[in-house]
Amino acid sequence: MQVTETLNEGLKHEFKVSVPVSDLDAKADAKLVDLKDKVRLNGFRPGKVPVSHLKKVYGRSVMAETIDQTIRDTNTQIFTDRGFRLATEPKITMPTEQKEVEELLSGKTDLTYTVAIEVVPQIQLADFKTFAVEKPVVDVSDADVHDSLKRIADGSRPYNAKDEGAKAEKGDRVTINFKGTINGEAFDGGTGEGIQVVIGAGQFIPGFEDQLIGIGANETRTLKVGFPTNYLNANLAGKPAEFETTATQIEAPGEVKIDDDFAKTLGLESLDKLKELARERLVAEFAGATRQRVKRALLDRLDENHKFEAPPSLVAEEFNLMWNSIKAEMDSSGKTFADENTTEEAAKAEYHTIADRRVRLGLVLSEIGEKNKITVTDDEVSRAVIDRARQMPGREKEVWDYYRNNAQALAQLRAPIYEDKVVDFILELANVTEKKVTKEELFKDEDGEKTAA
Repeated sequence: MQVTETLNEGLKHEFKVSVPVSDLDAKADAKLVDLKDKVRLNGFRPGKVPVSHLKKVYGRSVMAETIDQTIRDTNTQIFTDRGFRLATEPKITMPTEQKEVEELLSGKTDLTYTVAIEVVPQIQLADFKTFAVEKPVVDVSDADVHDSLKRIADGSRPYNAKDEGAKAEKGDRVTINFKGTINGEAFDGGTGEGIQVVIGAGQFIPGFEDQLIGIGANETRTLKVGFPTNYLNANLAGKPAEFETTATQIEAPGEVKIDDDFAKTLGLESLDKLKELARERLVAEFAGATRQRVKRALLDRLDENHKFEAPPSLVAEEFNLMWNSIKAEMDSSGKTFADENTTEEAAKAEYHTIADRRVRLGLVLSEIGEKNKITVTDDEVSRAVIDRARQMPGREKEVWDYYRNNAQALAQLRAPIYEDKVVDFILELANVTEKKVTKEELFKDEDGEKTAA
């Protein structure tokens, strides 16, 4: 076997490989000998079929299997000997002319092919004990609890039908029938009847509710939206869609008095119990926001301390996912780059930078996890699936079946769990200090927020 490196540019490598026909024949003959005791041919006793006859019957298919196995084994050896970790699947170029293919399958010529790869760079990890991370902490106030009770009341308020001819406003509840399509084709889960939507509640995908403002009863509109890139159904994520939507009823919100009677309608014995529950939820909410701030600060430290060339193909893939989502959202909202005080070229450059950061941080987190034997158990993934199912009452079995039958979706669920475990590992080593902040500071949308991994 002869291996010649024909390209070595950064993370890209290409090799020309030649395997003598004698090696292929020897491997194919060994397969035929093994096959001898397994096949049954008319006119021959079991195990007594001559190899020469087997070669006439199965020679081409066995040689094809031999070539495929030889390529896989050879490539593995090339990559292992050089310590390569592949960023993408290798691209293999084989002879395509009919005569060459025929001679190869007939065992009359050497196997010659090229394999092009893109590799993951060597990553020198920083000393995480030198990392300083600030942890913002917020105490829950009585005012926070009061605001929370008001939001709960808003979600439980009664709705009354508006007068004939009235148009829907923000805060109104609209009952709709809809049929969704992507590129003119209907899709699973895209149809609904008698669905109630509170405009501004954020229950539907971005842009859907806003386009219901001004609609009247029995009016039909075509709503143009884009599915988020992190949408539950990976087959819809990032894709633009249209929903032919008919409003059947428009209702205005009524008033709710927050007292013991209101608490009892929620299954609680008193207003004090409701306040206690609201406070507990706020503590959990603030803790979650604190976690996100700490994680973002830690990712910033990782970014600053790990500068290397990211595999271009991975960056391009990440960029395309983001860019398709951005374009879909802009198309659905009718906005232009000028509305955002930028140009398409500048926006592309910005999001390419974001994609590069995300890929590098993903590789760094993976390297940390691998070197420190951090893993995600099946039980942890199962608990995550159960949590997702609980978020969709009435559709629990649908969610469970979706993840059980979709390996890619399950991998997408496993990834954030793995990331969080690596982050926790680093935080155990880093110097974390607490800082009291206001609620507004905790939830402030900082510049560069969208650059997070």
